[in-house]
Amino acid sequence: MTFKSTTPDRRTVLQAAGIAVALPWMESLQANASTTSRFARNLVAINVGLGLHQPNIRPEQSGWNYDLSPYLKVIGAHRNQFTFISGTSHPGVAGGHHSGKSFLTAAKHPSSAGFSNSISLDQFAAERLGRETRIRSLSLSTSGPGISWSRSGVELPTDTRPSKIYERLFLEGKPEERAQHIQAIQDGRSVLDLIIDQSSSLERRLSRRDQAKLDQYFESVREAERRLVRTEAWALEPKPKVSVSPPQDEPDATRMIERLRLLYDMMFLALETGSTRFATLFHTGMNAVPKIAGVDTDYHMLSHHGKDETKIAQLTIVETELMKLLNHFLTQLQGSKSEQGSLLDQTLVLFGSNLGNASSHDTRNLPILLAGGGFHHGQHLAFDRERNEDLPKLYVSMLQRLGLELDQFGDTHGTLSGLTC
Repeated sequence: MTFKSTTPDRRTVLQAAGIAVALPWMESLQANASTTSRFARNLVAINVGLGLHQPNIRPEQSGWNYDLSPYLKVIGAHRNQFTFISGTSHPGVAGGHHSGKSFLTAAKHPSSAGFSNSISLDQFAAERLGRETRIRSLSLSTSGPGISWSRSGVELPTDTRPSKIYERLFLEGKPEERAQHIQAIQDGRSVLDLIIDQSSSLERRLSRRDQAKLDQYFESVREAERRLVRTEAWALEPKPKVSVSPPQDEPDATRMIERLRLLYDMMFLALETGSTRFATLFHTGMNAVPKIAGVDTDYHMLSHHGKDETKIAQLTIVETELMKLLNHFLTQLQGSKSEQGSLLDQTLVLFGSNLGNASSHDTRNLPILLAGGGFHHGQHLAFDRERNEDLPKLYVSMLQRLGLELDQFGDTHGTLSGLTC
C-alpha cells in the first residue's frame, strides 16, 4: 500500500506562543535548507523483544565489503543506507526479558527488586525537540508494554490499535467533541494552577532538602502546563489530510505480521505528515503459534530453540517475515521525497533487540542496525564480542546527529567510533 500526504510536510517552520506553522516550500529558502540538513530530523526505535537469531543476522566479515547475512539480504536494497553493528551491549544490564525495560534507557539491573528506570533515548530527544509537532512522540506496541520511559522513569502508555492511532493523527471529530477536548485541556491547566497556589504556603515549612524536592516537582508541573498550552494551540489547528482510508484493526492476535505491518504504516504516516518526529515500536512477541506458512510452533518457544535445527528453521521463517516488514518501512521512508532529500535521509532508524541470544536470555552482543539519518552507511561495524563496546555510545552519536550538543547518555560518555557522517 502506498500512502501520499495531501498536506505540506518537513518544511520551514515559524514558531510563536507555542504554535508552530509550516510554510510552503520557497526557492529562496534553499540555502537555509541545505544548512539545516546537516542534522537528522526524526528518530525511530524498534525492538524485537524475542531477539533475532545471531547466525542469520550477523555478517561473518566486518568492514565495508562484507557479505550480507541471510536476514540482511532481505533489506539488501538498502545496503548503503544502513550499518550493522555487532559486539555492543548495555553495561550492567542483564535479566533476560526484563532487559527490554532498559533497551532505550541503559538503566542498570532491570530485574532487581529496587529497579528504577531512567529516561529513554526517544524521550530525551523529544524533551528538547518535540515541541514543534502536534504529537511530541508515539509509543507503539504489539501487545501493551512499551520501550519509552519518562525522565522520572515512568513507562509511557502505548498505542496498540492502528485505527485509534489514525484517529489521533488525522480525524478531526465533531465540533462539539473538539470543544469538549479544548475545555478538558483548559480544566487541566486550572487544576495545575490550583496545585501550585495551594502548595506555596507548604514550601515555607519545609527543610532545604524537601524544598529542593518540591522545586523539582513544581518544575514537572510547569512542564505539564506548558505541554497543555501547546496541546490547546494544536487543538485549534486542522489535522493533516491523507489519501488513505482508516485502517481496520486485525482482531486475530496470531496474525502478528499483519498487525505489525499496520503499526509500521501508521508510524510512517505520522512521520511523513510531520505529526511527530519521534516514535518507538516494541514487538513483544507472543506465546502462541503465529499464522505464518511453515510455522506450527509457539513463537516464544521457537526463540528458546536450544540449537534444535527444526525450531531454528521455523524461527528463521518468522524472523525473515519481520525483516521483510523492516524492508517495507525503509522503502516507504526512502520513497517519500522532499526538497531536503528522502525521509530516510532525515530519519534515524534504530532496529534491534535487548537480547543477544534469546535462547539463553543473554543480553550481550546485541543485534543492532542503524539506518538513515545522514550517516555514511554500508559497513558492518564489529566490536569485540568478549569485551563489548557500550551501546549508549551509539545513542550519544544519534542524539548529536539530531543536533543536540552532549557527550553522555546515562552513565556512558563518548560517541561510537567508526560511525561517519
